[in-house]
Amino acid sequence: MTAQLIDGKAIAAQLKAELSEKISEKMTAGHRRPGLAVILVGADPASGIYVKNKRESCEQIGIQSFFYALPDNIEESELLKLITDLNQDTQVDGILIQLPLPHHIHASKILEHIDPRKDVDGFHPYNIGRLAQRRPLLRPCTPYGIMLLLNHIGQRFKGCHAVVVGASNIVGRPMSLELLIAGSTVTVCHRFTHDLPYFVRQADILVSAVGKPGLIHSEWIKPGATVIDVGITRLADGTITGDIEFAGAKERAAWITPVPGGVGPMTVAVLMRNTLVAAGYYDHHH
Repeated sequence: MTAQLIDGKAIAAQLKAELSEKISEKMTAGHRRPGLAVILVGADPASGIYVKNKRESCEQIGIQSFFYALPDNIEESELLKLITDLNQDTQVDGILIQLPLPHHIHASKILEHIDPRKDVDGFHPYNIGRLAQRRPLLRPCTPYGIMLLLNHIGQRFKGCHAVVVGASNIVGRPMSLELLIAGSTVTVCHRFTHDLPYFVRQADILVSAVGKPGLIHSEWIKPGATVIDVGITRLADGTITGDIEFAGAKERAAWITPVPGGVGPMTVAVLMRNTLVAAGYYDHHH
């Protein structure tokens, strides 16, 4: 059996088309164009690429993006002041700070300074707390993007064992909360987990978000599982690979995401969706 590929690129394109249509509708009805402020500190090449993708997506669907490229040695206080200004700016619905930040800046302090209603990444403790209480508002982009992929393929959640490998604040932890809300039995594995293969073998839904090539061996995959690979590592030869031995895994899984072209495009599409949520385009029950 060869797994069916989950085409994140196509599903993200579909979501973006829907968002674009929604913006046109709302603007015809007299709403203002949604605005996203994007802050990049320093000149990390990978971060630069991610920011460019996000800004181009904004342009594509009709979100106005405000770009702040700041020097590596900016004072923490200056960054906090910029965020205060953006919190009060009525043209700005969402504020995004590209991580990682330079070492002299406390990321948690910066992220907590963003108005939770403008926190389109969903990293603010208020938004994570809402998710933990099953009343999410702005949801972390990658986990929610993965839920949209899983819904798209008609994944069952209730009665399924979901195993999340990696417990970061950005992906693993909120992913486990999303899967709990959907009714799965959830196991979270991390660097202190003994016998990772034991847990992976039980996964009906496997989400790996570590960033270690070959971490998950294909023979651990439960036949018929749904496999989501969030890991992105650039190898010395320039190719991009995930956490999971793809060639072998796709012979065992029922569904699998490719790397690249699986989860990545969904993260950006959900960021756009969150910007519309922050702009008041959706009622809260959505």
